Parts: sequence; C-alpha cells; structure tokens
Amino acid sequence: MKNQSNPPAIFLMGPTASGKTALSVQLAQALNGEIISVDSALVFKGMDIGTAKPTMEERGGIPHHLIDILDPAESFSTGQFRKQALALMDDITRRGKIPILVGGTMLYFNVLNSGLAVLPEADPDIRAKLDQDLEQLGKEALHQRLAEIDPESAARIHPNDPQRVQRALEVYEISGKPLTSFFTEAQAQDIPYQRIKLIIAPQDRAILHDIIARRFKQMLEQGFIDEVAALYQRGDLTEKMPSIRAVGYRQVWSYLQGEDDLESMTEKAIVATRQLAKRQFTWLRRETDAANFQTGQKDLLAKVLAEIDDKLLERGA
Repeated sequence: MKNQSNPPAIFLMGPTASGKTALSVQLAQALNGEIISVDSALVFKGMDIGTAKPTMEERGGIPHHLIDILDPAESFSTGQFRKQALALMDDITRRGKIPILVGGTMLYFNVLNSGLAVLPEADPDIRAKLDQDLEQLGKEALHQRLAEIDPESAARIHPNDPQRVQRALEVYEISGKPLTSFFTEAQAQDIPYQRIKLIIAPQDRAILHDIIARRFKQMLEQGFIDEVAALYQRGDLTEKMPSIRAVGYRQVWSYLQGEDDLESMTEKAIVATRQLAKRQFTWLRRETDAANFQTGQKDLLAKVLAEIDDKLLERGA
C-alpha cells in the first residue's frame, strides 16, 4: 500500500456467479461496513432477475449503494461511477464505517485503482481518414504508424485490433500527445484509501461453468423472460443501449424478436456469460497485490477476515 495512514476500503472482486454478494454481506456485518456495488448492470431499475440483484433479504440489513439508481433508458459512464463511488466512500468513512466495494465490472475497479484517462472526443473527419487508410494500407501499416509515435500503446494493442489502433492514432492526431500520456496522467489521481484487495473464484473453471449454466436456467424459472418482455414492450429501449446489451438481456431480447428459439437462446446466454467470466479472469490476473480465495472453501469468512486483519495491522504498524 502506498500510504498506510489512509482509511481502509475493501475491494471484493471476482468473476460472475462466484459468490461475491453473500460474502460481501457477511463482511459488512462483521466489519461495520456498507456495500458499494461495482456492477454496470445493477444500476438499472427493473432489471433484477437477470442481474442476480440481491433481494432485500439477501442484503441482510446492510446498506447497498449504486443499485437501482437509473432507468434502463439512461447510461452510466465510467467517470460517473468513479465520481459517485468516491463520494460514497468518503461519506461511509466519515461515519466511521468501512466501504466494501463489490462486483465484477473490472473496468470500474480499474478506474478507481488507476485513475480516469480523459481522452479527446472522437473527430469524424479524422476517423473517416483513418478508415480510408485502414482499407488502403491495411492494419499492419496502421499499427506500424502507431509504433512510431507511441511505442507503449503499440506494444499493448495487438495489430489484429484495428479499432483500438485507430483510436490511439486519432487521439494523437487530435491532441498531439500519445495515448499513453493520458493514462500516465490518470495514474496521478491516486485515491486516499488503503485498498485491501480480495478475489473470490472457484478453483476449477469447469465448476464456474456449471454454476453459470445452472444459475441462468434458474433465472428462466424465476421469470427472466417476463422481466425482459416488460422492458421490450416499453417501446423506448433498443438493443444498442447499455442496459439491454447486458449479458443475458441481449440474448432474451433477440429471442423476443423471434431471432432464436428458447433452446438456442439459453445456450447463447450461457456461452456469453462464460465468455464474460473469461474476460473477468483476464482482468483479475493483473491484480497481483490481491489475496485470492476459493468459492465455497472451508471457513471462507474467517480466512478473509484474518487477511483483512493482517492488512489493517500492517497499516497500524
């Protein structure tokens, strides 16, 4: 930790369906904490079943923040999340409690850890020229151009990802500064907390795959299709909106449009959720300063509390 005198904040991370919600409530009860949701779908009202939104009973009397704050027609940017989460963390800390941030939207955790890079807005003329260059010169040539002006971004962005290569080139064209410099500036926005990072996940990826399949089928039994149908029938929502693009919702949306039958929709939703978990694991591997725990392991709560105690003792040393 950079500054051990800072108040603690617990970051509980993990892939979807790993048991984060139940553990976070137990931690909040044991530590006099409040929970801040780090989930881009839980912010939406009327999206309960498909997001596995904890019921009032499951919340165990613990205040949960950043849940049910937006209509599905609205959007919630990463910058908005950072601003609201930091305000909540400050309020919770001032009241003598511990903020517990829990969820699987790793981009949100990343913006708290690494700061927010405020990039220039897209320029249609520059983007059109880059599209033309991509078509005429090819993706390798554009990647080579990026390597000359911003070697770090070129090393990070694969040549087979022309969209991100173009965005990096566009940022340079607009600002005269490499994309890397914006992220370097963002890293100076360190937050005044001792971050205690915890990861919970099943030991075997196959176990998680099975949990995901069973949980989605349970969602269907609970009325998930009816939940999405209510959104579909509003008439003001489309599959291009962030709310409807959420995993599970976009597959049921396609089903309601007649694009899939029930069986293929179910399979596509399960596959999409497993792919989400895979992306989450990729992010989580970067969290080298986090303590790792297994879903369902014996004495899980006691072991997690012991880890937190150790970190707090380090802070007080």
